[in-house]
Amino acid sequence: MAGMERPERTARSRRRSTPAALSAREARRIALAAQALGARPAKPTLRHVRRVFDTISLIQIDSVNVVCRSQELPLWARLGAHGRDALPQLCKRGAIFEYWAHEASLLPVELQPLLRWRMADAASGAWRSVRGIAQRDPGYVAAVRAEVHARGALTARDLERREPPRARKSQGWWSWDDRKRALAYLFWAGEITATRSRTTFERVYAPLDRVLPAHVLAAPTPEPDAARRELVAHAARALGVATVRDLADYFRIPVQRTRPGVAELVDAGRLVPVTVEGWTEPGYLDAEAPPPREADARALLSPFDSLIWERGRTERVFGFRYRIGIYTPAARRTHGYYVLPFLHGDALVARVDLKADRAAGALLVHAAYAEPGAPASTVAALADELTAFARWLGLDRIVVGRRGDLARRLAGVLRAAR
Repeated sequence: MAGMERPERTARSRRRSTPAALSAREARRIALAAQALGARPAKPTLRHVRRVFDTISLIQIDSVNVVCRSQELPLWARLGAHGRDALPQLCKRGAIFEYWAHEASLLPVELQPLLRWRMADAASGAWRSVRGIAQRDPGYVAAVRAEVHARGALTARDLERREPPRARKSQGWWSWDDRKRALAYLFWAGEITATRSRTTFERVYAPLDRVLPAHVLAAPTPEPDAARRELVAHAARALGVATVRDLADYFRIPVQRTRPGVAELVDAGRLVPVTVEGWTEPGYLDAEAPPPREADARALLSPFDSLIWERGRTERVFGFRYRIGIYTPAARRTHGYYVLPFLHGDALVARVDLKADRAAGALLVHAAYAEPGAPASTVAALADELTAFARWLGLDRIVVGRRGDLARRLAGVLRAAR
């Protein structure tokens, strides 16, 4: 049919006109545009928030609340001062849901069928501490599933406490008891779903039809290889230009399962092989990516932002070596505890160690560091960003500490602007 041939011809013609090589700056600008990082809307609405999800596919969830919940920061970076209830609102409307995509993530409900292969693999693919309960005591897991469906919504604390027959001392997250393990397994397996408590941030588990729209639940389940290929296509659109490892990491698909999908997308004209200046691995350009153009971005970035969450890619694309301090012993931290990179134009030009002191109504800048080669406009741009950010958080003032080569100048600019 003619109508079926036209998209393929368009992709092939685009492939022929696409350069076989990109400079480092071109690749960087393509990546920023793909991540919806540029000029922000004057008055962000819920529709703008939904468009962010349509563009980047998912936002990673993390319980860290040093400044605000980490999942709020990617929206700040792309939209500025949007409504802080945007994510709960989209969840409530059945537009987004939580699942294991790139770690725990929020993503459009339309992607749920593409992740059913992961749900089906829960018995072997889930974390050992989570899947162990299903192997050790399937009857208990079934009883927990029945309880979720009977009550309609519950947290782990709502279930009667129950320890395994031979409880053993464990550390960290895996000090969970059987209630949490059973619920986590059922969540991973896609047999139940969850929202988040607004006050405690813990998962509130519920039957699928209480959270996901009927048309999503009724959608056919794609064959696993086809589903993974489409997830790779989503990753390619969100990254703009990427290596196979970059594409695999976005939805945490094993590299060996990603390569066949990449080859099929290349054959279909949806991905274009390119070489990128400074990259040691082949690159793949999304066939629909717009040509690189000057970036007009200014953003504080969450450590878990999809632009920078893969640290090797961050160093390759931006020349920016970054490690989050919260997982590093204090004596070994180089820049601070909760350090946010600062994007200005098309470069990561600074980093700031931030904390929201809500009781004092202050945004604390414990440290501020400029990157080598940061432009002279960095200080003023960062001061403007921090001022707007503090206002959005409902904080009345900004207090700058003494650590970092940018701290003194930043404090001076902020004082002059009062």
